[in-house]
Amino acid sequence: MKKLALHWQILIGMAAGILAGYLFSRFDWGSDFVVAWIKPWGTIFINLLKLIAIPLIVASLIKGVSDLDDIRQLSRLGTRTLGLYIMSTLIAVSLGLLVVNLVQPGSFIEEATRSDLMASFGVSAEQNVGRANENQNKGPLSALVDVVPDNVIGAAASNGNMLQVIFFVVFFGIGLILIPAEKSEPVKRFFDGVNEVVLKMIDLIMLAAPYGVFALLAALVVESPSPDVFKALGAYALTVVFGLAVLVFAFYPTLVKIFTNISYGDFFRGMAPAQLLAFSTSSSAATLPVTMERVEEHIGVDKDVVSFVLPVGATINMDGTSLYQAVAAVFIAQAFGDALTIGQQLTIVLTATLASIGSAAVPGAGILMLVIVLESIGVNPAGIALIFAVDRPLDMCRTVVNVTSDATVAILVGKSLGKITGPKVKDWDDHLVERS
Repeated sequence: MKKLALHWQILIGMAAGILAGYLFSRFDWGSDFVVAWIKPWGTIFINLLKLIAIPLIVASLIKGVSDLDDIRQLSRLGTRTLGLYIMSTLIAVSLGLLVVNLVQPGSFIEEATRSDLMASFGVSAEQNVGRANENQNKGPLSALVDVVPDNVIGAAASNGNMLQVIFFVVFFGIGLILIPAEKSEPVKRFFDGVNEVVLKMIDLIMLAAPYGVFALLAALVVESPSPDVFKALGAYALTVVFGLAVLVFAFYPTLVKIFTNISYGDFFRGMAPAQLLAFSTSSSAATLPVTMERVEEHIGVDKDVVSFVLPVGATINMDGTSLYQAVAAVFIAQAFGDALTIGQQLTIVLTATLASIGSAAVPGAGILMLVIVLESIGVNPAGIALIFAVDRPLDMCRTVVNVTSDATVAILVGKSLGKITGPKVKDWDDHLVERS
């Protein structure tokens, strides 16, 4: 019997994980059992994906940059990539502000609920405020300084330093362009071989994807707060989810359809495994290897574009997180009874856009960015305690948007440079063994 497509396997794993988490939570010993014996398998799955993120970026980006004919091609690629990322982030923040001002979710929070949430999550809020303040105390050019590593080996030791690794790899690729072909060719062949090995490792890891997401979702269910908390924050959560859904199901596929003529069905069939993985892991960095594979092999964007645009996007492009920050900032202000002026809301647009650049592509980074946004408009950052209870499931949703936005920009950049040559699906891609 023909195997199910990968995205269906992942969906079944997710559904089974939610069901298992619910059933185990009915027993006194169930939650402890899931945390001790099931959750670690999900953690191992995420670690495997993160394990190959840096090798994949190094191998594919060096190959992609060095294959360009001259530096001018790299300049065109870089300016279009950054321009589209900034534009998409601005649109996401603006959409978030529009939705939250229409729905007014803060008006649904009663005084008693606000007090309970502040008491329950106040300590975590204070810790995040402290971490955000440490980042704010840096100089005005600290973000630029942080891009250039003093030790590339040290930078590659953490996925949080992805932008530093990208800087070195692009610099290395430029060096390959500028030296004679007979000198650079052996280096190119080496990294091309490494890239193929890493892609095969992705295929092996993805065999475990249904089981990995099963473990992640089961643990999420048993560790979730009381359903009563979710009911209290329902208006806020639904506002965020609605804004994110508009981006994923309307804005991005429409852009792709208009500018590349790739149909909605082809777009979602190509991206579904990466989107589902993003939902399960809450990490753009962990999903990056799969996103790169799907955009190159299943959408048909050339490797040199994919190798540059997607790693950069996983680091600086956070559309889902930016929209969430806009909604969360206004929601917290509404819950505290603070009326935000037009000027303050424009400040949210600017601050959320700037804060997204360089934000770590890991779960929970959006909370730190939100502290910066709240302080920029004069709202007590301790108010993030109001949204902690629903932050993890919303983090899962906004990571889907981040990954979809990255892919959309890669497709648009590829189209503008004439580098979409059609799907290049390898027979062994989702099923490991080659089929005749």
